[in-house]
Amino acid sequence: ADGISFTIRSLFTAQGKLQKSGVSFELSDDQRSIQESAQRFAREEILPVAAHHDKTKFPWRLIKKAWGLGFMNLHVPQFCGGMDFGSMEGCLIAEELAYGCSGISTAVLANDLAQAPVIYAGNKEQRKKYLGRMIEEPLACAYGVTEPEAGSDVASIQTKAVKKGDEYVINGQKMWITNAGIADWFFVLARTSSDGGSPASKSLTGFIVDGDSPGIVRGKKEINMGQRCSDTRGVTFEDVVVPASNVLGQEGAGFKIAMGAFDKTRSAIGAGAIGLAQRALDEASKYSMERKTMGVPIAKHQAVMFMLAEMAMSIEVGRMSVWRAAWTIDKGIRNTYYASIAKAYCSDIANKCATDAVQIFGGNGFNTEYPVEKLMRDAK
Repeated sequence: ADGISFTIRSLFTAQGKLQKSGVSFELSDDQRSIQESAQRFAREEILPVAAHHDKTKFPWRLIKKAWGLGFMNLHVPQFCGGMDFGSMEGCLIAEELAYGCSGISTAVLANDLAQAPVIYAGNKEQRKKYLGRMIEEPLACAYGVTEPEAGSDVASIQTKAVKKGDEYVINGQKMWITNAGIADWFFVLARTSSDGGSPASKSLTGFIVDGDSPGIVRGKKEINMGQRCSDTRGVTFEDVVVPASNVLGQEGAGFKIAMGAFDKTRSAIGAGAIGLAQRALDEASKYSMERKTMGVPIAKHQAVMFMLAEMAMSIEVGRMSVWRAAWTIDKGIRNTYYASIAKAYCSDIANKCATDAVQIFGGNGFNTEYPVEKLMRDAK
């Protein structure tokens, strides 16, 4: 007991005051400005046209405007002409843009995922060439990992890259690739080891592949249940020749690079989910104050009160999980654990809040004239 008492007392200074520092939930002035700008863009530019772009039209006008305002290519290093934003700033923007429309937000921010491996493992020449051009004009790039038989199971990738002299020849198929139809270049994960027993950590290699390379076949735009304006397609690589200088890191390091990219981008997925959930709560709260049954607004009924309260609580907890994950990676600490929690938990919250919003809207929630049915599809 004496030892414990001494240890606790040793935390105090000679003046008898505890040194208080560490945890803070306060944004800096710059972060607040970024948040407010993104919020204004989402509410004034994205939200009014979200339903229109849900009808499969890619939002090029908004993409170009977002690029001009600095909402794209957030993490490109300064020596490439970028702003070198941290994960926290990216999450603040992702939440606000997804509030307006998570499909348009995906279209705006998809570049960040494709660029993450290049930022994480690219040499100076690669970063300058492929990231620098994204700052010079509004271009798109794509992250080519998922395959028809290998989604989250990255180790099962079948796309192959065979080295021939100073080049690699890539053959294979990718599926569900965001920005595939408009990408100026791709990050592609391919198998370079012919040893069937070789672990994924040594058999996969990351490549930068120019979008105009002969042999790239871009599939039809997929019409998905939600986030329809985002360009999602399959891509086939038929004897696509890539110079060895476009290998990221070194041969066999692709799995590590892909996982490192996920650590940097999962937090933003969680942030976007929270943006959608917040929109669902706001729409449901507004409607519940306007819609009356039994002579009072339905917000006065305890069943609806409880639903709104649970939505609000889960959003707050989810946002804190995102901020924890973003803060961790920005401190240079591996955040795989926290980023995975943020992405998984917040995605569940988005689905739950969107579903509850549809319930609160009743029959109107099932109708496309009201916003919540789209939120439910986008959440999925």
